[in-house]
Amino acid sequence: MNVQTLPMLRFIDHNGVSVNQLPAWADIPTLITFYKDMVLTRTYDHKAVALQRTGKLGTYPSHLGAEAFGIAIGHAMHPRDVFVPYYRDMPAMWVRGIEMEKNLQYWGGDERGSDFHIKPTDGGQAEHCRDLPFCVPIATQCTHAVGVAAALKIEGHHHAALVTCGDGATSKGDFLESINCAGAWNLPLVFAVNNNQWAISVPRALQCAADFLSEKAQGAGIKGVTVDGNDVVAMHDCVLAALDRARKGKGPTLIEAISYRLSDHTTADDASRYRSDDELNQAWQYEPIQRLKLYLQAQNAWDDAAEQAWLGECKQRVERAVERYMNLTPQAPESAFDYLYERAPAELNPQRDQLIHKAMRMQGGKHG
Repeated sequence: MNVQTLPMLRFIDHNGVSVNQLPAWADIPTLITFYKDMVLTRTYDHKAVALQRTGKLGTYPSHLGAEAFGIAIGHAMHPRDVFVPYYRDMPAMWVRGIEMEKNLQYWGGDERGSDFHIKPTDGGQAEHCRDLPFCVPIATQCTHAVGVAAALKIEGHHHAALVTCGDGATSKGDFLESINCAGAWNLPLVFAVNNNQWAISVPRALQCAADFLSEKAQGAGIKGVTVDGNDVVAMHDCVLAALDRARKGKGPTLIEAISYRLSDHTTADDASRYRSDDELNQAWQYEPIQRLKLYLQAQNAWDDAAEQAWLGECKQRVERAVERYMNLTPQAPESAFDYLYERAPAELNPQRDQLIHKAMRMQGGKHG
């Protein structure tokens, strides 16, 4: 079954044609910004995969096909909202002010990649970000988001939290308990599910017998909606509405965004072993960047010259981020001990000292 034929919120179809009147916020300058951000995301993604293949990055999860999901979320959230990401969320984090090299640090094995500071546009001093770091375990970030949203409700400042996950996470107890708790406590929380049709090698059809994952919201007594996750306009509009409801105390929302993972699950995966080329080729017809490009071209708002100029700018931006990442001072070896425990057990101290002494000897040998 082609999931794109299922009923869902959509404004622009895969041919770049408007199928519903666009929201008032969706003017041409805004849509050009969304398009440029998605193209930049894909440029970065291609480079990150290349870095992993050449041994300069660890295992990396591609965002190919999920560009609209992340860019729409990032632009919908307010600065004082709290983003609780899963591992495939660099696009949203970048829109929220977290630099690309932080993502490279993280997947390069440097825990400092999870220490976020946002540089204000006015050139002032960088501020610590309230967003949480990546969460690789499946669905555990949903329970964290419940705690964050409960704190936001107690604070009473009308901020919201938004947590993301994949379709596979909706089969986990952590997810189900989280939406249940969010509903029972009427928390200012949005659950955004990137239903990209594959939980590593497990297809969506084997995850759940329901037609829509958003139907799981009914059991929790919260609002559920399914949206075309390849349509950045529909995705952004849906997230805007859900966050507005949350901030006004009207309760949580579960958003199911229908997309498709055009890449391997991670660079440690080979998707050709469990899905067909025909399925992948069909999915490419619905990908998010081309459809928005076609729409903008039809409005005479984008052309080949603008495309080539922006691709060149994207390449330069990504290369500068990679250069900053490659030139970072390595993390101190003893940090593996320093940040593992709140109070390190005494028996680890000799090991930490040995590691420091070994590093000093190696450093001395380089300069001897």
